[in-house]
Amino acid sequence: MDGKHMQIGEVATRTELSLRTIRHYEETGLVVPSARSQGGFRLYTETDVARLMVIRRMKPLGFTLDQMRDLLDATDRLDSGEAFDDEREALLGRVRVYEQAATEQVEKLRVQLTRAEEFAATLGARLAQNGPAARP
Repeated sequence: MDGKHMQIGEVATRTELSLRTIRHYEETGLVVPSARSQGGFRLYTETDVARLMVIRRMKPLGFTLDQMRDLLDATDRLDSGEAFDDEREALLGRVRVYEQAATEQVEKLRVQLTRAEEFAATLGARLAQNGPAARP
């Protein structure tokens, strides 16, 4: 990390999250700005952006805020390098549980996407079969 700080607007643009969503994640303790400007504006680092991206990726997979918090806690502790061997193994076990849950949810979403694509194709075929659609 180069120590560069970004204001919330830039972070919102980079993460494709709304300002409101980022503030909500701050209120729930999932991400805390690394600093504040003299004027009180939230300032974020690349590490904060990476954390928000983890949250953004977990959300569509149906993870709860508590689950997000638990995973982030585990990865933060692993990244700190301060975990002893027994604790490290337990933390890795927690991360594995989330990896497995994410993989299972991705597979469910693939099935849903396939069904949605088949449905759209069926509608397209029906329209093609019945000629051009009447336009108002």
